[in-house]
Amino acid sequence: MNNITQQENQWNVSGEMLMDNANNLLSLSNSFEMPANLAIDFSAVTDVDTAALSLMMEWQRRALKSNCNIRFNHSPENLISLAELYGVTEFIPISQS
Repeated sequence: MNNITQQENQWNVSGEMLMDNANNLLSLSNSFEMPANLAIDFSAVTDVDTAALSLMMEWQRRALKSNCNIRFNHSPENLISLAELYGVTEFIPISQS
């Protein structure tokens, strides 16, 4: 099970971010407004695969189009490892805190 909610300038992602459910997260997030400074919180994420990186890049593209700053907070260690493996850490503002 996964979910994404918006609370002011923050989106909160919970559950799994996997190939099986990435489209659900994307669809839910498409209804959210893109504030000028957006933080996406992954502290409640339980599992990730490469689909998580795809979602993050899509949200990054949307933020750039909307002239917004975006950062990804409380990223799980395995998500950071995937980003490093695929060489996208310079494109995606990821932090563990």
